[in-house]
Amino acid sequence: MKPLIRIKRIKGKEYWYEDTPYYDPETKQIRHKSRYLGKNIDGKPVKVRTEPAGASIASVPTNAYSHGPFLPLLAIIKDLHLDEYLSSLTSEIETNVILALSMNRVVRPMAMHLISSWYEDTSLFLTHPDLPLSSQRISELLSEIGESGVPDAFMTSLLRGIGTDSTLIYDITSLSSYSRLIPLLEHGYNRDGLDLPQINFSLIFDTEHAIPVMYDIYPGSIVDVVTLKNTVHRLGAHGIHNYTMVLDRGFFSQGNLEELLQEEISFVIPAPLTLKQVKEVLTEAQRDLESPQYLQIYQQDPIFVKPVTLTIQGSVVFGFCYYDLKREQTERNLFYIRLHDLKAKLESSRIPGWRRPEEVFKERAGKMANYFSWQVVDNRFQVEIRKNAVSQRVNRMGKQIILAHSSLDWQECLTVYRERDAVEKAFRTLKQDIQVMPLNAKNESSMKGFLFVTFISLILRMRLLKWMKETGLMEDYTLEGMLLELAKIKKIKLANGEIMVTEISRRQRAILERLGLCA
Repeated sequence: MKPLIRIKRIKGKEYWYEDTPYYDPETKQIRHKSRYLGKNIDGKPVKVRTEPAGASIASVPTNAYSHGPFLPLLAIIKDLHLDEYLSSLTSEIETNVILALSMNRVVRPMAMHLISSWYEDTSLFLTHPDLPLSSQRISELLSEIGESGVPDAFMTSLLRGIGTDSTLIYDITSLSSYSRLIPLLEHGYNRDGLDLPQINFSLIFDTEHAIPVMYDIYPGSIVDVVTLKNTVHRLGAHGIHNYTMVLDRGFFSQGNLEELLQEEISFVIPAPLTLKQVKEVLTEAQRDLESPQYLQIYQQDPIFVKPVTLTIQGSVVFGFCYYDLKREQTERNLFYIRLHDLKAKLESSRIPGWRRPEEVFKERAGKMANYFSWQVVDNRFQVEIRKNAVSQRVNRMGKQIILAHSSLDWQECLTVYRERDAVEKAFRTLKQDIQVMPLNAKNESSMKGFLFVTFISLILRMRLLKWMKETGLMEDYTLEGMLLELAKIKKIKLANGEIMVTEISRRQRAILERLGLCA
């Protein structure tokens, strides 16, 4: 049966409803389903949360603005005082432009020349309608920021404002670009496997507040291990001294450990099992590692933990040797599958006649090349797996040595190291969600300004993820899914200039209630 549109008069006011008749087989009668369409305003249904003043002279809606997604973001900005820190360093207009650009990278990343059109359709426009958001003006502002001390001063305010003094995770990634006009862009170890010049972007992540608090930029050819000393000194300059630094094995070097020990900084770092001294410690530990006295339970799984020591330039550094049975089995399965598949791939493809076989093999086998011996037969590789090399690799699986120059026990040490995944997530967010890559800037200063904007975007996104996790929203939504649901909440501007918020659904209200927000 076709639905009918009706106007109902309730308490002297008119409302639009869609009435759909249907046959009820149980009662054998015609029943009706009613769906609310909105209040009758000048003959049109308009869903509104609140009534306009002077309902008898209600005006026709003229514009609708995206509103919902900005409610949690603006709350985070206020909670972390990001607007205050920016306004103390830039003009009011510049502060609002920076925040608008940062929120755009969270809600809907796009090219700078589209920002103005996007902004005019958001409720941000109602508060600040005159922001200079042309592509040229944005580029000029980013360049000004990149040439100034604003990013560094902002990080100082942020670090002091949130009281960073706990566990800090430090890591570095590469950001590639097609540009040939930026001196910092150089070829180096590219973590994304791209044959492009890059910069190295380091990040300090505060685990207590679950946000990045500091970043730095290095030429693309600089290796990770040499950046730590500069980072330690920068943290000191920002007034941050009492913390535990969590590092990946890429930062393990005698020089770095000496620097951390000299500065009396607590640290947690895994020792590469390929180093001679570490191999000796592991060999010694393995003799009785599976003894019952070292058996522990970690996150409901058995794990063996044995205290070890490593001597660095006369200084003894304590740590723990971990043997995780569950992790060992997972690593074995993945390794053997990869070994089998790579062997089959190497033997199935022909070698181009114009290329040297050793170059082709190295290219195709990559980091797994040491596990194979090979010869060429009829323009194809004939491959054998090297048993000794595989045995040595398998023997180390499930085991790791983590040095802990701190007061942490074995459980705390392992936990904070595994929290390092937060930085990996932050880097993936930068590259995939905030879409920082490929870097598209005309000069070095605008690139630095753009990275400052993405740093603020990353703060907003990571804090929102923490908020969703704390309130249980992560069980029902992804971050993108929640923002899409909130995007249905709009502000409507009437012809008489009044602003109202559209009606809020049950799902949207549930989200806002969990976050403690009002539309």
